This record gives sequence, structure tokens and C-alpha cells, in this order.
Amino acid sequence: MQVFNVQGMSCGHCVKTITTAVQALDPAASVRVDLAAREVGVESALSADQVIEAIREEGYEVKLV
Repeated sequence: MQVFNVQGMSCGHCVKTITTAVQALDPAASVRVDLAAREVGVESALSADQVIEAIREEGYEVKLV
């Protein structure tokens, strides 16, 4: 599982937006969001760069942990 630090997440809508963005590229992706830790875990065939780009396109600042 790849873990990313994502700034700007604060609610369930953020969780849904990020999950939808990643799963649009890989429908089989498993996405786990921890709002308190500002972390997103992704289990997917996507590269870290692809996940980062998908999340950035939704307006979040993101980096691989």
C-alpha cells in the first residue's frame, strides 16, 4: 500500500472526492482515508505519480510519505 500525505482534507466530501478520483483511473483500487492524520492509503496498480496527479487535479496538496 502506498501512503500519501494530503493537505486540505476536512470532511466526508473530501474523502469521496479523493476516492472517486483514484478509482476513476483504477476502479479496483482500495482507498483508505484518515482525515485526522491527513493520510490516504492506496492499494492499486497505479504508480505513485498517477495517484498524486489524480489527487492534485481535485485541488489537494499531496506527497508520498
